[in-house]
This record gives sequence, C-alpha cells and structure tokens, in this order.
Amino acid sequence: MGDTTGITSETTDAALITRWLAGDQRAASALVDRHATSVARFVVSLGERDRTEELVQDTFVRAFRAIGTFRSDSLFRTWLFTIAKRVVLDHRQSERRRREVVELQDDHVVTSYDALDGVIGDERMQQVRVAMQGLTPLQREVFTLRVTEGLPYEEIAQVLGSSAGACRVHYHNAVKAIKERVTDASV
Repeated sequence: MGDTTGITSETTDAALITRWLAGDQRAASALVDRHATSVARFVVSLGERDRTEELVQDTFVRAFRAIGTFRSDSLFRTWLFTIAKRVVLDHRQSERRRREVVELQDDHVVTSYDALDGVIGDERMQQVRVAMQGLTPLQREVFTLRVTEGLPYEEIAQVLGSSAGACRVHYHNAVKAIKERVTDASV
C-alpha cells in the first residue's frame, strides 16, 4: 500500500479496524490482504481444498459483519481462524443436508487430495500429508495451526475452544503419529 493511504505493513490490525469502522474501505482491504493467505491455509488444513477461496471470502464477510463484537484481548488473526472454523462447519452441515436430498452415489465421491497427489513430487511431503490424514480432526487442526501458522498454544486453544495444555498434548500425539507413519512408509 502506498504512502497516500497512510496504511503500511506496520499499521496494526487494531488501527485498521478503527479506520474501517470509520468508513475507510482501504483498511478492510488491507486486513484481507494481510490475513487471507493464513486463513486459506487453515481452511485447507480442515480438508476444504475445493472451495477454499469461497470459504475464505465467507470468513471475511462474517468477520466484517461482526467486527463490533471483536474484542482486542485476542489477536484479529485468532478471531478469524475461529470464524473460519465455524464457516467450514456450517458449510459441511449445509452439504450434508443437500446430500440427504439428492442421495449421491458412492462412485461420485472423490478424496480431497487426489489432485494434490498428482502435483506433489516430493515423496516425503506426500508421506507427511498421508500421515496427517490418519490424525484425528483435532490433532490435524492443532498440528496445522502450530506448524503452518506458527501459533502459540494459547492462541490455538482460543481458536479451537480448548486449553493450551490439551493443545500441547494433541500436538505431541500428532507429531508422534506422523513420525511413526512416515518412518514406516520409508522402510
């Protein structure tokens, strides 16, 4: 962003939120630019590869509609992850309702990673991705937020509605399971 907007990479999220609430649309764009990639990675970690862009957009729409409820005692990014998780869960629930009405055939179901498997050439990364599929959904979320996003356990706990101690345990178990599966696959 240029100097004419007064928005720089050093402008805090809180300052951008204040500016957006005062009517500065560029501040909202800056928040999206700053956090969209992290939210997208989180959405993908939840298994939603096909509609990532749509789910990220829905996350920001919900966030901006509810910006008045944001409490600055947590990070804006953490709040976005919490909203993204809710958006994904709502999307899945909606999909389940549609399937009940339309009765899909088993042969129409495709796994989320088919396209990715063909693109990724690095065997080790492939083994890690496969190993991650064997994790519980909670372990996968904790692992992704810790490794990909670099969140501390306290923030992960806020996103997932858990405790920091429980998140540490889930992370430890996820790492152990991934190491075992990757080691077994390379033997």
